[in-house]
Amino acid sequence: MKISTGILALLLPLTAIAQNYPGMGGSGMSESDMQNMMQQAQKMQTCMQGIDQSRLQAFEQQAGKVEAEVTSLCGSGKRADAQQKAIAFAQEMSSNPDIRKIMECGKMMNGMMPKMPFTDQAGGADTSVKHVCD
Repeated sequence: MKISTGILALLLPLTAIAQNYPGMGGSGMSESDMQNMMQQAQKMQTCMQGIDQSRLQAFEQQAGKVEAEVTSLCGSGKRADAQQKAIAFAQEMSSNPDIRKIMECGKMMNGMMPKMPFTDQAGGADTSVKHVCD
């Protein structure tokens, strides 16, 4: 049920935007586009049904704690420690089977999923990646 609510929360702003989207000749998103979007949301919901919600909630709480720690480290000038903490968490996140399943399911929505914290830090040594404190 929480997954349905989450998907609905993602789609509601999109329906408002779609009604006034200028790229569609000023007439908004077509009925078939809306139906396609809803079908994709249903596929995503089906995909995510096997994910244990209690494990996700625990992981979400852990992510909140890590985010607070990283913010605190950045605020106290410990940029290297903050970066290392973010990289370690991103690597843990990328190895978590539930998170990998969410990412896989999220691909069905092509850009409609919110950004997961620190996912751009998983590369580790890639210097082209923006620093977590910036």
